[in-house]
Amino acid sequence: MLKKFYIKTFGCQMNEYDSDKISDLMQSVNFVRSETLEDVDCIIFNTCHIREKATEKVYSDIGKIKKLNRSKKKPIFVLAGCIAQAQGEEIFKRTNYVDIVVGPQSYHRLPEQIKNFAERKENFSDTNFELIEKFDTLDNLKSSRKSKTSEFLTIQEGCDKFCSFCVVPYTRGAEFSRSFNSIINEAKKLSDNGVREIVLLGQNVSAYKFIDGNKTYKLANLIDEISKINSIYRIRFTTSHPNDMDQELIEAFKYQKKLMPQLHLPIQSGSNKILKLMNRKHTREYYLDLIARFKEANSKIEFSSDFIIGFPGEEEQDFQDTLDIINKVNFINSYSFIYSQRPGTPAVDRDQILLDICKDRLMKLQTLLGDIQINNSKKLIGKKIEVLVENKTKTVGQFFGRSKFMHSIFFNSENSNPGDLVDIEITSYNSKNLFGILQKEEVLV
Repeated sequence: MLKKFYIKTFGCQMNEYDSDKISDLMQSVNFVRSETLEDVDCIIFNTCHIREKATEKVYSDIGKIKKLNRSKKKPIFVLAGCIAQAQGEEIFKRTNYVDIVVGPQSYHRLPEQIKNFAERKENFSDTNFELIEKFDTLDNLKSSRKSKTSEFLTIQEGCDKFCSFCVVPYTRGAEFSRSFNSIINEAKKLSDNGVREIVLLGQNVSAYKFIDGNKTYKLANLIDEISKINSIYRIRFTTSHPNDMDQELIEAFKYQKKLMPQLHLPIQSGSNKILKLMNRKHTREYYLDLIARFKEANSKIEFSSDFIIGFPGEEEQDFQDTLDIINKVNFINSYSFIYSQRPGTPAVDRDQILLDICKDRLMKLQTLLGDIQINNSKKLIGKKIEVLVENKTKTVGQFFGRSKFMHSIFFNSENSNPGDLVDIEITSYNSKNLFGILQKEEVLV
């Protein structure tokens, strides 16, 4: 008899990928996914621990669901992901609504855990690091989900960098690379299911390194092999650390036409002093030289980044150094946040900067980033851009797609379909999106 489950994803692209795999696992044991909480037998929260607000949002949502279900039969409640890994059995002390706690490296055992809980009604926590077992299980998993035009594909997990602000080494463990063949096989399955763009994922994706006998495979090798799949039009990867960018990967942006000329390369701060306090293990000069090397390989490449504002020790000159590097690189898009203390990280006990100062700096930085994005959008007016169609919107006749540089583009069409490559002439823009006119009612591929 089919049962229903509901899953909610918090946080990063890796969690989105994991949630899709959890859905496949659940459906393999006769659960069907529900888009609402109505009469579900199991609720799964796949959580993020990267910032304090993300953690508190999870517990707030648990409280809301608990109130909604007071008069109904309680569903089995699973807390998965990085909060589960970081807090373990402490979660049972904080809330009595959670039944199963499962870390990001243990969710492949979730069907068994749910079955055991249903029989014994005993809380259970599983936060072991067993990545080989996890990926072996997922490699043999069949999916009944309808694939999207663009899909994530995890190739690497964990991080060995130990930035002083980051919880990833503690929640995802040490760097681990999946086998080369298993990744290629999954890419082929995605292609067969209609996927036209693959985004290779990892906490430190550029550190991918798989040794098979006397052969060593790195990220550039993966990109080359996936590019041989005819129905895959575009390849991207995220997120990278500047210190792991080898020359083979840089050169891939020169010769590999399916590798999109847009790179997300977090720097976090433009100040050498703050970079050292963050334990980033590189300088601003190294970062700028790396940008130059990419541009030498491909003059059209564009960059996005991450910035942490108000890191302990950040003075006004350090902040100005960050604004300076933004102006030098001209990032087309970036993510920026006020520093959030994370328990267990080296920076947690350092003196904090006043919140009002942090908010003021964040506003100035985001204004600069926004102005750069607007100026870049202005330059695209009247230009023709190749767009990969991702979906039809709720507006009649309107479609959504992305450019090679990850611009979000809306346009009208009578016969476009997800997966089509089309030419769009840009006619207008707002702070986040571009709008345009389809040049011909025919596809490029």
